[in-house]
Amino acid sequence: MSLLAALPEYTVFLVIMGVTAGILSAMLGVGSGILLVPALVLLMGLPQKSAQGTALAVMVPMALVGASRYMANPQIDISIMRVVLLASGAVVGALIGAVIASRLPGIVLRRIFAAFLLIVSLRMMWSARPVKTSGYSAPDTSSSNAGSLSNTLQ
Repeated sequence: MSLLAALPEYTVFLVIMGVTAGILSAMLGVGSGILLVPALVLLMGLPQKSAQGTALAVMVPMALVGASRYMANPQIDISIMRVVLLASGAVVGALIGAVIASRLPGIVLRRIFAAFLLIVSLRMMWSARPVKTSGYSAPDTSSSNAGSLSNTLQ
């Protein structure tokens, strides 16, 4: 049996879905979960937990490639310290989240996911908060000890 014959009939669809997720993820800075979970559940009929696990597995290589391209651009400020701190918290959060997700019914996860997408979408559409056009700048705290920490994190 050839390798091509062993591939599932929906291989081309999955590759196209992956390309689309990669483009939108790198272009918009969104994780693969926002894009792939709905597609895998609604278009492919995967159970919610399988779709979430698949999206998480796809996220690592996609995020590494996208982030490396952003880091190569000298006009984009990506603080390694900020990345390390966020990633440290994210790893702990992922361990906790995976335990919680494994204990919840799929339909509950699906509804939580949908509510999360709705709330974030509405918040982004109607947020009055101005968006910074340059890199992160900490507030002026030079008169306190907190300033040294915030300057270190930049």
